[in-house]
Amino acid sequence: MSAPSHRRSPAARRFALLGAAVLAAAGLGAVPLVMSAQAAVADLGHATLPAKDGWAAAGSGTTGGGAAADKAHVFTVTDRAGLVRALKAGPAGAPRIIQVKGLIDANTDDSGKPLDCADYASGTGYSLAGYLKAYDPAAWGRSKLPSGPQEDARAAAQARQAARVVLPVPSRTTVVGVPGTGATITGGSLQLKDADNVIVRNLSFTDTRDCFPQWDPTDGSSGNWNSAYDSVTLRGATHVWADHNTFGDGPHYDRSNPAYFGREYQVHDGALDITKASDLVTVEYNRFTNHDKTMLIGSSDNDTKLRVTLHHNVFQGIVQRAPLARVGQIHLYNNYYATAQLNGYTASYSINARAGAQVVAQGNYWALSADRKVSQLLSGDGTGAVAGSGNLVDGKVTDLVAAYNAANSKKIKATVNWTPTLTAGYRADATGLPGELARTAGAGVLTAAGTVAPRQATGAVTG
Repeated sequence: MSAPSHRRSPAARRFALLGAAVLAAAGLGAVPLVMSAQAAVADLGHATLPAKDGWAAAGSGTTGGGAAADKAHVFTVTDRAGLVRALKAGPAGAPRIIQVKGLIDANTDDSGKPLDCADYASGTGYSLAGYLKAYDPAAWGRSKLPSGPQEDARAAAQARQAARVVLPVPSRTTVVGVPGTGATITGGSLQLKDADNVIVRNLSFTDTRDCFPQWDPTDGSSGNWNSAYDSVTLRGATHVWADHNTFGDGPHYDRSNPAYFGREYQVHDGALDITKASDLVTVEYNRFTNHDKTMLIGSSDNDTKLRVTLHHNVFQGIVQRAPLARVGQIHLYNNYYATAQLNGYTASYSINARAGAQVVAQGNYWALSADRKVSQLLSGDGTGAVAGSGNLVDGKVTDLVAAYNAANSKKIKATVNWTPTLTAGYRADATGLPGELARTAGAGVLTAAGTVAPRQATGAVTG
């Protein structure tokens, strides 16, 4: 693939200047024009990642379908069936732009009829009561995974749901929400497996819920219920740009989950997970809210590659993994973290560096709630590193690693073996991030031309 051109036409430059003038006239001139995702384009679907905008700009860059899709491969979809057809439309590997309009419910049949957990379980022999009876630790024990008829039935029911909600995204694809339509995928999991050159923008992802979590009595000291689906999952994916999306569990918040065998019956997995040697990924201007296991970078200590940039994202009302990073070279800059409890989600930690992860954190801002300490913002296994500068906690420059190391025996290293160079939009002073990102991050602020029309900073959080 040839390197993409990032030079804008004179008309595009005039459009960008006009947009700046409009913002200034509206009293929004303080919104910085360094935001890399603001470049004016003919339309949002044809936008490509600007130069130097994080790891996804390395090498051939990230263009999705926007640079090459012909008219026959530009789709507007309004339901699951239409989305599936667009994702599968031939020929294989053809560049495509998929424009999502309005709400798409992944838990529907081909005619659009809603499906629930009972529909997926029907005919499999699975029942939750039967499953709980079969694998009660008092009888089954805690040393082996469930097996036998009820586990087979659970797996069969889960496979039926997966066939509806897991939506494979091929290479050279842009999936984008149509501005002004509340573009949302609920219950669905976009799966980028071994895909290259994919863009996901301006979408809300809600309640990606597994009807059939598996009990694992060997997971931790007390066992855990593990669910299967992330809202967006990268497995062996390369050159991926995730921009201006919103992720959350609403309206099914974890506080409504029951407990079985003394552990929460967790039906949500990750929001955006980057695993299985995925590489060259930029995640920017997203809102992650109302979620527990937010972002996993690296699925095991033996994972590889995992070069990822996160910038100008909002993490609010999340519990952990923002991100949990293994192995790779991770750059976090100008992100905003609010640790106050929201909708029952209570913060544990923000960044976990383990399995030798090399994290650079620069110019991020934490709003620290009264129940949290600075020493609790990081976590690790004693092998990871977090280097950086200019990180603020409640407006004060703070050495996060020193605070963590003073309170923990497994130390985090403060130096890394690489230097970030792909840093479009970075600024060392993070003071204004909370107000700026309240208006400019997440789905629903991008216009059809790819510029940002900031929302009112109401402090409200959806998802």
